[in-house]
Amino acid sequence: MPVIELATSIAAPIDRVFDLARSIDLHTNSTSSTGERAVAGVTSGLIGPEQEVTWRARHFGVWQSLTVRVTEFERPTHFADAMLNGAFRRMEHHHYFEQSGSGTIMRDVFRFQSPLGILGRVADFLFLARYMKSFLIERNRVIKATAESDDWKQFIRNA
Repeated sequence: MPVIELATSIAAPIDRVFDLARSIDLHTNSTSSTGERAVAGVTSGLIGPEQEVTWRARHFGVWQSLTVRVTEFERPTHFADAMLNGAFRRMEHHHYFEQSGSGTIMRDVFRFQSPLGILGRVADFLFLARYMKSFLIERNRVIKATAESDDWKQFIRNA
């Protein structure tokens, strides 16, 4: 099963970064290239423990839906979401946050398994792992830019 691990250094407080990483609205902004939007479950604001969201997006020219549930939640250091329904055979995404000086290190551990047995493993190797890594890097770039500017205030209400 492919595993993508990323670490992003962000010059912002851990609470802010944690909340931005679980913001449905910021996620939608960070994935505009795929037309991703929340269509069921939590569709705006901050997602929390045991809550679900269904995303609809276009990947590889095909409209797809992905439903995930927040399965672990330890504010402000960790949360995880896992696929309930979608194109993968299995998918889980752990988000870790660690205070580092006056900033935060955000770490992603993203595991997925494609369907279709050996054909899925070949697709993972040839293009899917690289595609998913690029997708996560762009998402993290947007979280970082938002957290390090005043833009974060539009995504975290009552801050």
